[in-house]
Amino acid sequence: MRHLTQAAVGVAGTLAALSLAAGAFIYSGVYNIGADDHHTRLVLALIGQLRDRSIAVRAGAIAVPDLDDPGRIAAGARQYAQRCAGCHLAPGVTRSDLRPGLYPHPPNLVQADPPDARRAFWTIKHGIKMSAMPAWGQRLDDVAIWDVVAFVRKLPSLTQEAYGQLAQ
Repeated sequence: MRHLTQAAVGVAGTLAALSLAAGAFIYSGVYNIGADDHHTRLVLALIGQLRDRSIAVRAGAIAVPDLDDPGRIAAGARQYAQRCAGCHLAPGVTRSDLRPGLYPHPPNLVQADPPDARRAFWTIKHGIKMSAMPAWGQRLDDVAIWDVVAFVRKLPSLTQEAYGQLAQ
């Protein structure tokens, strides 16, 4: 019993010391949170792992509707042109005024592999903290979000002309 008590005191002391060190680090302000200063590799890896696991856990049970409907893809193209292209670019659009000031930089969805539908839906609906990715579920219903997902999955294969026709 005495060893158990000593172990508990040791664990409690270690946790207290770690809490104090974390508090001192945060209070010091030494870590630059500005979007124009990149994260360290460790912080970037931790954030990436946290993001990926969080989305995977929450998106796994989402039921995916038919995403090949041309009407759905066209509706998604119009939403994308209005709400997404400024950050994620589009065929024939390689720069935007907003994009350089964002960190982490949003993925260029024209050059990305088509995303997993469940992950894309969850991300569009709920956004991602501290990334400038808004929670569109507060402005768009699920049908409109699925339209965007349907379009984004087709985006890498579109020409500039095809995009322009769909986005009108």
